[in-house]
Amino acid sequence: MDRKAKIREYKNTPLPMGIFQIINKANGKMLIGSSVNLPAILNRSKAELKMGSHRNAGLQKEWKQFGHENFEFHELEILEPADDPTYNPSEDLKVLEKLWIEKLTPFGDRGYNKPPKADA
Repeated sequence: MDRKAKIREYKNTPLPMGIFQIINKANGKMLIGSSVNLPAILNRSKAELKMGSHRNAGLQKEWKQFGHENFEFHELEILEPADDPTYNPSEDLKVLEKLWIEKLTPFGDRGYNKPPKADA
């Protein structure tokens, strides 16, 4: 296969999207999130944590406190792409993320996510 064919194949390969988890092995706290590109979000999170610039201040603080060796990065659930080329996975990812957050309750002493706002 020539170089151009490999590039074309790469561009046409759907990226794994779904739900991810970052877990602090020292205290069990976790962060749950979603992305249309799981490898990219996990790599970005690792890079931001190493550089001290992660958007989640609590996670960043404990990364510095406990060290990188006490953190694991996982894909919790992969969302299969639809056959429809106009499919937008945003809403499905939000629903899946909400379900995982409800299941694992990563708030306060259990995690780095912000608790959902109470309905008014």
